[in-house]
Amino acid sequence: MKAMLKVRALTVATAIAGVACATSSPPRASAPERTPQVNSQAPNSPTTVNESTPGTIPAGQEIDVRLRNTLSSETATVEQRFETTTVVDLVQNGRVLVPAGSVVQGVVSDVDKAGRIDRDGALTLTFDHMKVNGRNRDIRGSATQIYESKGIREEGTVAAAGAGVGGIVGGIIGGVKGAVLGAVIGAGGAIAATDGKDITLPAGSIVRVRLDSPVRVG
Repeated sequence: MKAMLKVRALTVATAIAGVACATSSPPRASAPERTPQVNSQAPNSPTTVNESTPGTIPAGQEIDVRLRNTLSSETATVEQRFETTTVVDLVQNGRVLVPAGSVVQGVVSDVDKAGRIDRDGALTLTFDHMKVNGRNRDIRGSATQIYESKGIREEGTVAAAGAGVGGIVGGIIGGVKGAVLGAVIGAGGAIAATDGKDITLPAGSIVRVRLDSPVRVG
């Protein structure tokens, strides 16, 4: 009799354990972290261009430019134009194709203002004109990375000197702190905040631009 009671008790305990396992919810997978699409390698030397087509900047080439004015998703508007200047010389086979300090123009192609609930501010920047040695060139480019500048010194001298300065404008503006924190770069050059706030790019921020088509400059 006692043996039968023990068997029944064991059967009941097993059944209860099975029900508990069936009703307990499986552990939820943690959401993937949003990783900034930037790196901490600041521009610090002239950029070398592929030599396969002399006088032409190939599609896919990246150039670093510095914002002349602050841009923010809180105040920017679609089709708002802005100006930047190249940070380093673009060199091909020992020849400077695009001097540091050359003007590159762009446009805000999309704006998302930060919302009160789960909405990050974002700016989409595209680049469409470059002035090289006094001549305007049409380009197509988008942002791939963003850096925070330490500050600007003697910018007027640099802009006026152009190719005479040589090398890197960053050596005169005091260098670069590194990648802007709290920002991610999405497809098509969209720069978004990660904390539910508006994204702000202060004047002096350095944007890395990828050219989507070749540009003949010399």
